[in-house]
Amino acid sequence: MHIEFLVEEPSAEAALRNLVPKILGSGVEFRVIRFQGKQDLLSRLPGLLKGYRRWITADWRIVVLVDEDRQDCRELKAELEKAAGDAELSTRSVTRGGSAFQVLNRISIEELEAWFFGDVEALHLAYPRIPPSLATSSKYRDPDAIQGGTWEALERELQGKGYFRGGLAKIEAAKAISAHMDPDQNRSKSFQVFRDGLRDMVNYPRS
Repeated sequence: MHIEFLVEEPSAEAALRNLVPKILGSGVEFRVIRFQGKQDLLSRLPGLLKGYRRWITADWRIVVLVDEDRQDCRELKAELEKAAGDAELSTRSVTRGGSAFQVLNRISIEELEAWFFGDVEALHLAYPRIPPSLATSSKYRDPDAIQGGTWEALERELQGKGYFRGGLAKIEAAKAISAHMDPDQNRSKSFQVFRDGLRDMVNYPRS
């Protein structure tokens, strides 16, 4: 099977290159296609999906991953689902039971960095001055509900421990943290939904 991941920025690409093999194992081929931001992806998505529809084979799948960015989650999901529906591609939302689907639309809430706060042990291993006890802080107990922006919170915590004094290098941090992440232990609900949807898409065996 081959999966095409459509993402909005290079840091998501960097994270997925580490995370996808951990989530699915080594038996799935994949390619990550990044865009010039969320609006670039969303504006081009309808045409891209119609292009895929003309030639996509039975063993290909498409995953669209975007940040919520404080946008209404239901409206954003509806926009993604409409693009797939207009292209006559099946999605997780319109299939039932064990039926196969071609497109998986997923939203990181509110940003990709929430997934990193969902695995503080990985954050600690990548940047050892970040204490594992950060996971117990009331601010970060629910990674998808961090106030004031998750990438800003990540930058603040890292800079407070002497990292990235000149500003958070998002690609570098995504690559370093995701290398240590354990997909089965992540506390972020939006990551769990992404992980489980991806496994369902390829019929990953459940323990």
